Amino acid sequence: MNLVVQGPKLEARALKDLSTLAGSQGLGRLGTNAFRLLDAHLTPEVSAYCEAHGLDCAEVPEGRRLQDYRLFVTDMDSTLITIECIDEIADMHGLKAEVSAITEAAMRGELDFRASLSRRVALLEGLPEAALARVYQERLHLNPGAEALMTGLKRAGVVTVLVSGGFTYFTDRLKARLGFDYAFANQLEVRSGRLTGRVKGEIIDGDAKRRALRLVREHHGFARNTVIAAGDGANDLAMLAEAGIGVAYHAKPVVRAQATHALSHAGLDGILHLFN
Repeated sequence: MNLVVQGPKLEARALKDLSTLAGSQGLGRLGTNAFRLLDAHLTPEVSAYCEAHGLDCAEVPEGRRLQDYRLFVTDMDSTLITIECIDEIADMHGLKAEVSAITEAAMRGELDFRASLSRRVALLEGLPEAALARVYQERLHLNPGAEALMTGLKRAGVVTVLVSGGFTYFTDRLKARLGFDYAFANQLEVRSGRLTGRVKGEIIDGDAKRRALRLVREHHGFARNTVIAAGDGANDLAMLAEAGIGVAYHAKPVVRAQATHALSHAGLDGILHLFN
């Protein structure tokens, strides 16, 4: 077993300390701030050290290759991108604080996602459709490492899926921009150039995310253990459980506790370092 350590800044002293704590038999560089400690294990002391120094650490089996994985599925809001789109749309309506509070509670698993989404979307009634374009152009930013992650996945021949409890306006554009093979999300109803406060069709909640993953996996005939999934909120738990590797990316505690791996400090390209 190897131990992958990474973060925004990884100093030589930290590497030395961690090598000692983990009983490492050697060291390999994975990136500017990412290293593999050979023949090492994740002990409580190692976990505590990493937490105190703003580092991510993960046990990774020797020989785990990205090329052996066939499907990658990721959440959008606060995972692929830095914002919660619905909160920023609400800000155009002067309702960000109210909508954000509902969003946070839903992500922590304290509210039913379907009910919370309906409540939030209803508050957007009457907002011009042009507000969506403003959010995309002015406020939507990719999380660090997103483009590098997609490049690495494509190079390895991995099929990629963007699935979101957010909206098709944003997933469709990100799909084209980053080269995702599939995208699933909610569709906002628009009449006469204004939001009606309703969603068209089925709401994409946690169970729908899981079904989307299974739909693509079964369509391609991929084995369950060849799937990687990433998310940050309670709405992603069912999807992460359906994958061979589930990554909690800068996630809520409930998600970090149940995921295979957690990245709380590194960028999205840190997912690539979990493979040899």
